[in-house]
Amino acid sequence: MDTAALARSFAKDLVAHRNKLAGKAEYAVRAEYALHQVAGALDAQHDAYHKESTTVLDHWHGRGADGFRHHSAKLTNELKVTGAAGAAAEKVVAHVASTVDSGHAAVQRLVDEYTAQAKQVLDAGVAAGTQAALMRAVGHAADLAPRYTRQSASTLRHVDAELKAAAKELHELRKDLTHDEAGDKTAPTKAVSGRGKDIVHAARTQLGVRESPPGSNRNPYGPTAAWCSSFATAMWRKAGVKIPVLPFSGDVYHWGERNGHAYGKNSLHEAKPGDVLIFGTGPQNTSTSTHIGIVEKVEGNRVTMIEGNSGDAVRRNTHTLSASTFYGGVHP
Repeated sequence: MDTAALARSFAKDLVAHRNKLAGKAEYAVRAEYALHQVAGALDAQHDAYHKESTTVLDHWHGRGADGFRHHSAKLTNELKVTGAAGAAAEKVVAHVASTVDSGHAAVQRLVDEYTAQAKQVLDAGVAAGTQAALMRAVGHAADLAPRYTRQSASTLRHVDAELKAAAKELHELRKDLTHDEAGDKTAPTKAVSGRGKDIVHAARTQLGVRESPPGSNRNPYGPTAAWCSSFATAMWRKAGVKIPVLPFSGDVYHWGERNGHAYGKNSLHEAKPGDVLIFGTGPQNTSTSTHIGIVEKVEGNRVTMIEGNSGDAVRRNTHTLSASTFYGGVHP
């Protein structure tokens, strides 16, 4: 009796799970490399265009130069935003590639472990030399399979969830150019400060960044703790705001009060890109000040925000600009 072949036949569901993951990591790695190349090319194009347009303006004056300056700045900004989106997409795909590869390896280990154990059981049944012993061995080998199959199915579900989350993040990144004031024909009418634009740009480059490992609160912006506020203040600092990294959102509001930049729930209409809006009922403690995000765009009573620690990652979310959601905000 070919006990190895019989063991493999019992492992058909495990093998099917493994095969669903086979090759997908390679595709993801290829996509990651392509995105890396695109982001690098866009950054180089941005730098070259900026350099050449500056050279032109150094030798050209008058009304035509003003028009050229305006369109040059617009194109330069679009290239910068698109390059940042490419870099962020690269991070998302790299995470997916790692997840798929790990999932495939985990299921392959289950296949190997099960087939080895089942073969050992079947070999013992054959060695016993009786039909009854062989039938018991076959039954035991068959009974082992569901436990391993449940584990492989769980791995497959985890990978599938990661792929869906990545697809959503990549879809959001496609919107980056249309969210930018330079390229968005429906951009908000509110004036956006240069610093506000810098903050939004810095935040966009982080879309898709995750805590690692998931559920650990380990993040690149501040201490190992709930990190929405660390992310927001880190982006402000990156744009030149003189604020410490503050892990608690209520402290950001208190900082705003001390510096004359805070506004309450009755003044949420003041929110502009680059501001932070703070969720909850007040800055007293973590139960009342629950979350914080960076304003990317305001349209009527809808606000689009980039938020750290949103599902363990930096994500873009849209909310109703309401006092029932936010207790206040802070200008940078």
